[in-house]
Amino acid sequence: MKKFFSKKINEAGNILLFVMVFGAISFSLIVMGVTGYAILENHASGHKHNREMAFQIAEAGVNYYRWHLAHNKIDYQDGTGQVGPYVHDFKDKDGVVVGHFSLAITPPAMGSTLVTVQSTGWLDDQLSSKRTLKVRLGFPALTDYAFLTNTDVWIGDNEVVHGKFHANGGIRFDGVTDAPLTSAVPTYVCKTFHGCGNQVKPGIWGAGGPVTYWNFPVPAQDFSAVTAKLAEIKANTQPPATGLYLSSSGKQGWRFQFLANGTISVSKVNTTNCYKAKDVNNNNYFWPCIDIATVGAATVYNMPANGYIYVEDNVWVYGTVNGRATIGTATGKSIMINGNILYQAKDGSHVLGLIAEQNILIPHNSPDVLEVDAAVLAQNGAAKRYYYPGDTKTSLTIYGSVISNGLWTWSWVSGGGAVISGYKNTNATYDVNLTYGPPVGFPVGSEYNLISWEEVQ
Repeated sequence: MKKFFSKKINEAGNILLFVMVFGAISFSLIVMGVTGYAILENHASGHKHNREMAFQIAEAGVNYYRWHLAHNKIDYQDGTGQVGPYVHDFKDKDGVVVGHFSLAITPPAMGSTLVTVQSTGWLDDQLSSKRTLKVRLGFPALTDYAFLTNTDVWIGDNEVVHGKFHANGGIRFDGVTDAPLTSAVPTYVCKTFHGCGNQVKPGIWGAGGPVTYWNFPVPAQDFSAVTAKLAEIKANTQPPATGLYLSSSGKQGWRFQFLANGTISVSKVNTTNCYKAKDVNNNNYFWPCIDIATVGAATVYNMPANGYIYVEDNVWVYGTVNGRATIGTATGKSIMINGNILYQAKDGSHVLGLIAEQNILIPHNSPDVLEVDAAVLAQNGAAKRYYYPGDTKTSLTIYGSVISNGLWTWSWVSGGGAVISGYKNTNATYDVNLTYGPPVGFPVGSEYNLISWEEVQ
């Protein structure tokens, strides 16, 4: 009995020892697991915090360079005159440097106002926390508008406008639009030639719409900047600049034919034909001589490297545009649309600007179906087609922008509303590429707009 009792005690002691040992091991494993998890969570939380801080530092870099460009609009080298990247300290509230941001600045391409700012931010105690932001900034141009005029305007019931439309005067709008329609005046006197017999009308009125797009009065647009831009165009055609300069032809002017291979065929316009016509502000007939009769031998030029073309004479233009260019004229000279002007592709890489000190004109012998891919600007005159008795055309399509200081019209309408001269149907479509990538020499705004913002890393 004693021997049997002793064996039971020993077995119980062994079991207790086994439980205590493995219990201690299990407890240690649990403690280690919980501790490890807490450490990992703390590390992850710290990493997340540091990445958020890196994001804020990168954003501070973007805001810094937006401030820098506001004070020096054409400095793309951070005031250093050297190639970047440009690294700056980032300090905490106590003035202690805790991180840095590095800036890479991409200046605008020729004919563009788009600046790209890429900012990478990080904390010094965790370099792996880097975050990178990229923003695009740009000056909006006058070509942000499908139509812009410094006076009153009438859009007929057979006219369609795709894009923003603004008049510093009043607007009679009987057509259709799909974008903001704005006027700088609360009311105006609608003249007889706009079909309403000198009546006082709201800044925008008419049978067109949708009226939800109408907004007036809004601030007027400034046309005075164009004078300086014509001087800029001329300066960029003088050596050592790479633009194209043509002096007076000694005849009627110069004909420009843009060719699909990226060259321009230029000929003197020796003689012109004249046709009986009326102008908007004059009820008397006159004989404008703006249709080409004969031309001289052609000289072929490459598209100018900087895109600037200045002509001390009248200009006739047509053809297929391959590249980017702007034609500006001397005081008192006009530009005639001699035929279809077509872009090789409507992707923003092919752009034509036409800035006439006087008028942008469509002659009598224009195509029945005419397309004009261009941004056209009449500084002191108007974009228009004269009234030629009994001469009507089928359709005019404009892809780009029309900016006219004076009264603008492509069509003449009878008292009953029928088109009796000019184009029966007009369709204007805004070229979205022109807002921040206008033709060289076109007026642009004075403040950068934020166009896009994204995280790239």
